[in-house]
Amino acid sequence: MTSRELQNLQPGKHVVDIDRRRGRGARSNATGRFEKDSHEAYDDGWESLAELDAFKTEVFEDAAKSIIARNDSPDISFDGSINPYRGCEHGCIYCYARPSHCYLGHSAGLDFETKLYAKTDAAKLLEREFAKPGYKPSTLALGGNTDPYQPIERQRRITRSILEVMAKTNHPVGIITKSALVARDIDILQPMAEKELARVAVSITTLDRRVARAMEPRAATPSRRLETVQRLADAGIPVTVMVAPIIPGLTDHEIEPILEAASKAGARDAGYVLLRLPLEIKALFREWLAEEFPGRAERVISLLQSMHGGRDYTPEFGLRQRGRGPYATQIAMRFRLAKNRLGLAGERRDLRTDLFEKPGDRGKQLKLL
Repeated sequence: MTSRELQNLQPGKHVVDIDRRRGRGARSNATGRFEKDSHEAYDDGWESLAELDAFKTEVFEDAAKSIIARNDSPDISFDGSINPYRGCEHGCIYCYARPSHCYLGHSAGLDFETKLYAKTDAAKLLEREFAKPGYKPSTLALGGNTDPYQPIERQRRITRSILEVMAKTNHPVGIITKSALVARDIDILQPMAEKELARVAVSITTLDRRVARAMEPRAATPSRRLETVQRLADAGIPVTVMVAPIIPGLTDHEIEPILEAASKAGARDAGYVLLRLPLEIKALFREWLAEEFPGRAERVISLLQSMHGGRDYTPEFGLRQRGRGPYATQIAMRFRLAKNRLGLAGERRDLRTDLFEKPGDRGKQLKLL
């Protein structure tokens, strides 16, 4: 089966039995688009499907040779990012990182949230990168693709080890997460924030616990995320709340309530991104909608397509995250007005780069004294 045929599969054809995927976001596990052959579970009449095990989280070691990923996208606020993990157990059905799992020979569906890769040597690789003669510091985003504080970080502590390197070298960092676990590292982030070296963006898609549980099954609840915003803000760490993604016809009515709650919790800034459905996410999201919100499915897709010229997704820079047309304009206006009213429209200050010290420099300076 060709990659084109895979992309044209009708949603629902490969839905996995609920007992095997309980607590997960994706409903299916179709073969990745780069694979020559397609594999799927098939009921041969002997009830063999009932014998298949439930999907369990597996963690593999990622022998990465480099740790900083560079991009030149004009609609992304950072040009360098670090992702301690590949795949994400949070299982967010809308996650734009899902298709990247196909490069590893896996599915963007259930594989993405159950077959995880940990970059064990991330801190060593980062320190080596910082020590290079030509290295110039700029704010690095921690978690630009998958969440750096997903559940396995509790045991692996790779994200924390990266922050320790950044704190030691006075390197600026911006964190993107929807996990309450980020508060564990306030002891590192608070001193960095005092030097204008750290800020955190917390993603809040909905305040409805039921919707969040279905959409982001293993992420922190909305109330926990707001508590995390409060804890970070109380520690003097600048916090931005990202209403991302906004799903038209499902969560867009919550724009103002989310921003109000974020403001009360101490957030200083806010941003948003519209739902994006590139590649495999088109079918995965439709399967999810059909099961969780069948009465809204048609309207959600219709509104989304109205913002992308009749298509599910517009990949062009400037449009992929915001869309265009009357509905997209309305969302942008509502968001801007709410930010202004709630005092969340303050100018975002750049983090400092002039304090950076290459690994080992401090020790050399002390010897000279």
